[in-house]
Amino acid sequence: MPRRTLTDRFCQHAKAAEGEPQTDYFDDERAGLALRVSRAGSKSWTYHFTLGGRRVRMTFGTYPATSLAKAHTRADEARAALEDGRDPRTLFAKPETLQTICEEWSEREGAGLRTSDDRKATLERLVYPALGGRPIGDIRRSDIVRMLDKIEDDCGPVMADQTLAFLRRVFNWHAARNDDFRSPIVRGMARTKPKARARKRILSDDEIRDVWAALDTAPDLPTCYPRFVKSLLLCATRRNESAYMNSIEFEGDLWTIPGERYKNKLDHVIPLSRQARALIGDKPEGFKGNAWFVFSTTGGGKGFSGFSKAKRALDAEIARRRKADEREPMPNWTLHDLRRTARSLMSRAKVPADHAERALGHVIGGVRETYDRYEYLDEKRAAFTALAELVDRIVSGKPMALRLVRVVRPDATPSEAEASA
Repeated sequence: MPRRTLTDRFCQHAKAAEGEPQTDYFDDERAGLALRVSRAGSKSWTYHFTLGGRRVRMTFGTYPATSLAKAHTRADEARAALEDGRDPRTLFAKPETLQTICEEWSEREGAGLRTSDDRKATLERLVYPALGGRPIGDIRRSDIVRMLDKIEDDCGPVMADQTLAFLRRVFNWHAARNDDFRSPIVRGMARTKPKARARKRILSDDEIRDVWAALDTAPDLPTCYPRFVKSLLLCATRRNESAYMNSIEFEGDLWTIPGERYKNKLDHVIPLSRQARALIGDKPEGFKGNAWFVFSTTGGGKGFSGFSKAKRALDAEIARRRKADEREPMPNWTLHDLRRTARSLMSRAKVPADHAERALGHVIGGVRETYDRYEYLDEKRAAFTALAELVDRIVSGKPMALRLVRVVRPDATPSEAEASA
C-alpha cells in the first residue's frame, strides 16, 4: 500500500504497480483516501475506514470526473461522519427515488405479472413526471393525493384508483425490505368504490358501425391496428391477449392462448371463425424467424403496444364522422368494452350462457388446477361463429335474423342429431 502526497500531476499519470492487477495509492494529506489504479488504466477514489471493529472500503467517484480537490472534500465529509458516529457510506449512496424503487420492484417481482406492461406504461405516463425523481422516503401522503387529483381530473377516477393500486403494491414491497420506511398510503384514498369500478359499458349497434367505419378511414393508424381492434370483438379477448398473438399459437383454426399470459393461468383455446381467421394475414414480408407476432408495427418481431396513441386517433375519427353527420359525440369507451360487447352479442345470438362463458375463458364451477383445454370445443366454435355472423349483420346494417345455435357432436348418431334440431 504505497503512500504519497497525491497531486493532480501524479493522478493524471499514475499506473498500477508492475505485476499487480490494481494498486491503491494512499494520500498522506487525507487519512484513508486512496486513488485506485487498475492495470487497464481506470482510476477511482476509495476511502478506507474502521466501523464496528471491521475494516471497510467504499468508492465515491472516478478520476478525472471526480477531481482531486473534490475527493479531498468527500474524504473530509466521511471523516466528519465517522466522528459523529455515522456510517460515511450513507453520505454518497444513490438516493432511493420512487422511480428507482419502482424499477427494482418491477425487475424482482413484477416481471412475471400479466399486467406488467400496463403498470410500466402507467407509471411512466402518470407517476414519474410528478414524483419519480423524489426520494421515496420524502414522499408524503399529500403529494400522492395531489397527484391522484390530477389523474382523476385528466383521466378519470378509475385510472386514479388503478395508479394508486400500483403504488400501494410498490410501497408495501419497499416497506418490507427497509427498516425505516413506512408507506404513506392509507385506507380511504381511493376515488371510487369497487362496485363503481366495475364497468358495464357495451357498444350499441350504431357504435360498432362507427368503430368499424372509423378503422377504415382514420389517418395515422398503424397498419395492424384495424385488424387488432376487430379481433378483440370477434375473439372476445382482452387487449394484451390479442396484442401478443403469435403464429406459434395456431393449429388449424384453433388459437391457443398459453396459460402464462391468460388471466386464469389456464390455456384458452379459441376456435377462430372465418371472419377472425381473415384478420391474421400472412407471414410479414422479409421476416426471417419461424414465429411472428400477428399484430406488429416492427415487421412481426414484437407485439403491438401503441395503444393510447392509436386509440386517440380512432376516437378523433369517430368524433369527426359523428360531427359531420350532426350526431351526438360517442360516449367514452375502452378496448376492453369490446370483450363485454362480444358476450352480450352472444346472448343476442341465442348462444347458451354456459357455452358463451366458456368461449370467454371463464371456468364454470370454480377454478381448477388443470382441465381438458379442448373441452366444449364444438360449442365454443358455434358460439364464435354466431358472434361473427351477428357482427357482420350489424356492420352491414342488415335485419337481425336470429336463430338458436345448434351444436351437434361429431360422434352423434343420426337420431341424436335429429333430436337436437
